[in-house]
Amino acid sequence: MSEAFITSVFLALSGGFQDAYTYFTRDEVFSNAQTGNVVLMSQHFMMGEWQAGLRYLYPLFAFAFGVFFAEQVQGRFKYAKKLHWRQSILLMEILILFFVGFLTEGWNMLATVLVSFSCAMQVQTFRKVNGHSYASTMCIGNLRSGTAALSVYLREKKPEQLEMSLYYFGVILFFAVGAGIGGILSVHLGFRSIWVSSGLLLISFLLMFKDRLEKDVHELEGDLEEDIQKLGTQLREEIKK
Repeated sequence: MSEAFITSVFLALSGGFQDAYTYFTRDEVFSNAQTGNVVLMSQHFMMGEWQAGLRYLYPLFAFAFGVFFAEQVQGRFKYAKKLHWRQSILLMEILILFFVGFLTEGWNMLATVLVSFSCAMQVQTFRKVNGHSYASTMCIGNLRSGTAALSVYLREKKPEQLEMSLYYFGVILFFAVGAGIGGILSVHLGFRSIWVSSGLLLISFLLMFKDRLEKDVHELEGDLEEDIQKLGTQLREEIKK
């Protein structure tokens, strides 16, 4: 389920929401569009506006640390049985964003740093949709991959290339929808609007239990089939006696 398109839909909605949220409510700083942060940071530094430039530098560091942290979690808990490591990352992200909703204007820098850290964990943890590499918190890579796949389809007429391009464009669409909703709610609801993003991630978190349920059902079916076979063998032996 971590690679299912339905899971990527809610991740992309949340990713777009988070970027719009920090831009409109947290001093116009992006949480995951780090290219934009680099451009704005460099502009301020070149103009000698050091404090303004730092506003974009800290989220960059937070994003890098988020990727590092998620990779460490994967390395240490990849084979955890009680809770899948991807679900653990999602749960942490949900809690972080919920906490951010309590931070007032005086804590804008901390809020942006936390959301950037959260976005980085998400983009590092969920990197494939139906086997295709993608990003749930940004668009440029998806746009490149989707357009390239469409070009290959038009030339070679392979249905799998068209399917791939639709996955990428679909993720971009839902990211844009999430960003639009995030922008509107951020303007009207303010800091607590980020809780909507937590709710979207919670849906992805719950969807991932589907794999475990299916596995449990298959194991139960296997156990029942084995018990039936044993019972049948015992009955045949009794009949022979």
